[in-house]
Amino acid sequence: MGLTGKNVFNYLKDFVFEDTGNLSLIPSGTTRVEQTNINGVQVSIFSNEYWTSKQRQSSSIHEISYRACFKAQLPRFFIKLLTSPGDTVYDPFSGRGTTVIEAGILNRKVISNDINPLSRIIAYPRLAIPDISKINDRLKSIPIDKNLQADIDLSMFYHHETEAEIVSIRKYLEDRKANGQEDDTDHWIRMVATNRLTGHSPGFFSVYTLPPNQAISQESQIKINKKRNQKPDYRDTKRLIKRKTSSLMRKVKAVEIENLRKAASTAIFLQEDARYTGIIADNSVSLTVTSPPFLDVVQYARDNWLRCWFNDLDTLEIEEKITMSRTVDEWSAVMGQVFSELYRITKPDGWVAFEVGEVRGGEIRLEEQVIPLGLGAGFKCQGVVINRQEFTKTSNIWGIKNNNRGTNTNRIVLFFK
Repeated sequence: MGLTGKNVFNYLKDFVFEDTGNLSLIPSGTTRVEQTNINGVQVSIFSNEYWTSKQRQSSSIHEISYRACFKAQLPRFFIKLLTSPGDTVYDPFSGRGTTVIEAGILNRKVISNDINPLSRIIAYPRLAIPDISKINDRLKSIPIDKNLQADIDLSMFYHHETEAEIVSIRKYLEDRKANGQEDDTDHWIRMVATNRLTGHSPGFFSVYTLPPNQAISQESQIKINKKRNQKPDYRDTKRLIKRKTSSLMRKVKAVEIENLRKAASTAIFLQEDARYTGIIADNSVSLTVTSPPFLDVVQYARDNWLRCWFNDLDTLEIEEKITMSRTVDEWSAVMGQVFSELYRITKPDGWVAFEVGEVRGGEIRLEEQVIPLGLGAGFKCQGVVINRQEFTKTSNIWGIKNNNRGTNTNRIVLFFK
């Protein structure tokens, strides 16, 4: 659609949500618009249901778990609203790749950046989607040595035969990479296996454990096993990889696979500090949609220690690189530099949709920090977009209360260059 700055205000104000997922310009009066003053700047706040709160309404290709990720409907809304096919969409804190994958589905070019190498491992294969027949044939060719064991104790998570299969797949992928033979089919198998390492259902390689977006310690898993009176049973890893592959592709249309592969052919995947991305050209990005690390709320690397082991990554090294500021002032100092870099790479008439979530039970309102940072970098603030979800009890649009703590309500600061 590619709306200009002056048109966005009216669009957000008059927006009607249609359950078909289409964008609509029908005036309804359902949007709540308020004004607030932040550091002497008048800011419009738009509150409405801009995208569905229903689960599993987006493409099945997104169903890869990761810590602190937003729903695909969020970037989809802004990509359709503010860009046109062929435009470049960027996420400097890409995580599981929700923004770039949704942009690929919508026939946009993509740039992904995340200092955590797991991000590319999880995201890129879902752009360069291989044929299922190639995946199945490749799985058959992977040799399984039933005598193999991990170089760390994983007996509390896996049956010994399952562990042998995991280690065999890991060794196969390591050898293919070392020999320069790793291809998109291997990337896909690595991605799915990484995602299936631990979870709370028979669809995962492990015995019952905490949700699949993190791995608890060996000691904690021993306690869970004892409490639940459980021990790891055998899981057929190749069968589960095939099963998850089918699940990921079950709602992906042929044209979407074509668009994703097209995006993969020109995609840029970076592993840089978001403040210093010199490889991205000046004035080249039409839209950035991102959600930055929120202070020290999420331990992105520590929660992924098992995924790091499987992919031969150093967890401590990754954690040292990830910006996990403990105070708002520290966080703001880093994000101020990120905004300066975003201003450099954003096209004139380009946009930044900066999701600030809900931090520490709503006690910290990061939008009040973010708006001055964006303005200081040279952007204009077009307002704060708050997605009003039906299951959320709202006393006022700044202090959204939830039954559970965490990032349950989307609040996006919208900037224009």
